[in-house]
Amino acid sequence: MRIRKKTPKPSAKRPPLYFIGYRGTAPSTDELTSWYEREYGGPLAIRHEEGSPESWQATHGPWSAHVVMPLPASHVGEIMKQMSWEHELMGAIAPSVSPPREMPDQVLFAARLARGLTLLTQGTAYDVTTRAYVNPSDWQNRPLTGFLLDDHLTISHDDTSKPDQVWSYSLGLSKFGLDELELFQGKGLPENTAKELLTESAHELLRLGQPLKVGTDVLLPMLGRTVRIANYRTAAPTGRMLGFRELQIG
Repeated sequence: MRIRKKTPKPSAKRPPLYFIGYRGTAPSTDELTSWYEREYGGPLAIRHEEGSPESWQATHGPWSAHVVMPLPASHVGEIMKQMSWEHELMGAIAPSVSPPREMPDQVLFAARLARGLTLLTQGTAYDVTTRAYVNPSDWQNRPLTGFLLDDHLTISHDDTSKPDQVWSYSLGLSKFGLDELELFQGKGLPENTAKELLTESAHELLRLGQPLKVGTDVLLPMLGRTVRIANYRTAAPTGRMLGFRELQIG
């Protein structure tokens, strides 16, 4: 884990990383603080925004996130209709904005807060980027220093976008301020090949911490292969417009 010299400024404008669906009363910040410090050490500092007791900033060392618990009913009507749950209330967690190279720390911190709020409410977390629902028993209990990209990334396949090809793409890199990756293969080829290439390429891009220009070759040491960034475009496979960098196998 990298320790930064300066704590990045929290931002309430960043898109949520997680929604938390729950019933009843939200846990107090004291409850969350006690749980967090028991699980991950501390101190966890929580500052309520003036005039908005449901909106607060959480910080632990150089990490910070913005939490709203619950979100105003006027803001969540349409979102709640799209959710596959029956929770009456919903909160949101957004990590602070940092350079892509430093975002794993921020994302991991926000995920730990989401885990705590899911357990304390016995509710459900919804990963906005990967569209994954996470119940209390689904969370991986990793230490705060245990970042694994696979916890935050999914690979999807679509054989309907082109008549003779399968579109394979990542969802999750946008959490870190990077474009998603995509790969087109002929139908009938094993999907595991595309998944391996996209996953290892995502690991390498996150390690580099910056977007790569079209035409750049990327060495994948774990696979002993090279891929090229062949194209850039935008697409909305989940309804939200995202940037995609296409991989071609070298």
